[in-house]
Amino acid sequence: MNKLGFFILFVSVAVPVVHGDNGNDTISLTLDETIIRARTESVDAAVALNELKTAYWEYRTYRAELLPEISFNATLPSYHKQYSTYMNDEGNYSFVRNNYLQMNGELSVSQNIWLTGGTLSLNTSLDFLRQLDGDKYNRFMSIPVALTLNQPIFGVNTIKWDRRIEPVRYSEAKSAFLTATEEVAMTAINYYFSLIMSTENMSIARQNLENAEKLHEVAKVKREMGKISKNDLLQMELNLLNAQSALTDCQSTVQSDMFKLCSFLGYDASTCINTHIPSHIPLTEINYQDAIDKALANNKLAKNLRRRQLEADYAVAKAKGEMREISLFAQVGFTGTDHVAGRAYSNLKDNQVVEIGVKIPLVDWGRRKGNVKVAQSNRDVVESRLRQEMQNFNQDLFILVERFSNQKKQLEIASRADEIAQQRYKTNVETFLIGKISTLDLNDSQVKKDEARREYVNQLFRYWYYFYQLRSLTLWDFENARGIDADIEKIVKQ
Repeated sequence: MNKLGFFILFVSVAVPVVHGDNGNDTISLTLDETIIRARTESVDAAVALNELKTAYWEYRTYRAELLPEISFNATLPSYHKQYSTYMNDEGNYSFVRNNYLQMNGELSVSQNIWLTGGTLSLNTSLDFLRQLDGDKYNRFMSIPVALTLNQPIFGVNTIKWDRRIEPVRYSEAKSAFLTATEEVAMTAINYYFSLIMSTENMSIARQNLENAEKLHEVAKVKREMGKISKNDLLQMELNLLNAQSALTDCQSTVQSDMFKLCSFLGYDASTCINTHIPSHIPLTEINYQDAIDKALANNKLAKNLRRRQLEADYAVAKAKGEMREISLFAQVGFTGTDHVAGRAYSNLKDNQVVEIGVKIPLVDWGRRKGNVKVAQSNRDVVESRLRQEMQNFNQDLFILVERFSNQKKQLEIASRADEIAQQRYKTNVETFLIGKISTLDLNDSQVKKDEARREYVNQLFRYWYYFYQLRSLTLWDFENARGIDADIEKIVKQ
């Protein structure tokens, strides 16, 4: 083979060939576009949104319980035609026949008392009774106004505790939603780089196959010229077979990773996605103290720990309140009665009711005291767990910050190693063509080239994954120096 032939073969081996994928639906997505779509179209994003909506309406329900409630209760009508027992003045019982029509209605405005945990209500009502047998008559009874108080004396003030716990619970839910959106981005990054890696592997396998085919042809010519041994020729043929097998495996992996990404992003299974290795990376410096400050202010864990501490304290207060129960019921107002509805509101009389209920256990064999001790022990357990969880969180965040800080250097090393490995392989191909290195040396440079490329993609994936993992833990956009927030009211009402 002359020098021109060797040169043509060298160029065809060393220069990568670009192949296009044919499909019905082919789209091109950058990493940023993939993250944006994942946050709106993925199932994970839908689950996070539904959980936020549930927490939002639970909080709205709690807020509504703090406001006055206006209600109307009525029986329209109540008809009775039956026998009922009757006791006369001598203490003897008999049955009497009743046949009457009854109607009543009540309008009330009630308000929970935040300070004491009681309920105060303002009521007005009207009752109507019509006797249908015997001495037929109509009767009206009115209560134009009545003020009613229901107040537990020593019981736990549930309203006070709800006002402390529920806002923290809702704040935790909002932080959990924002964290979930960042975790969706992390999942998208994982799928996206998996497809990049499998695509790179297929590109490497395809290029290696083309190189193996051309090098095998060269080896056959050189064998005919007596410049290489038969063993070297067989080795080149074996390399060709291995390259064909590797390409088949890589094509299958690409289809699998393509399907996973399409399914996650809500695309049809027949869609073909063209990925791009990100040329831009968020270059930013993050120190541990800044990260922990942001996490304690924004992360759902800090709010979760606060809520669980409050719930443990509430359980102790509730157990202590159940040691004895005293309740007060008081009602003051006016009432009137007459055969005519209008006159039932004249000549009003006082309508007053005062009741004090007491329930104090005399002998319960220490059950209520035991409940208090159990609640206190549970609170101690919760406090210990909270300290351990916070310690683990601080440790994990410290390790993550260190890994991210080192990842920039690792990425630079991998990028440079990829460039060197590519240049070395091209040089070894040229050297092999002129017969100055063996097939083993050429194979070694090819393996190192492929490994360096894969390592670069892997290090790039880790950089992006660590970055968004830090975002999810701190809810802070370090690249733009601003908090990660959202219009919750607008989101839940979409």
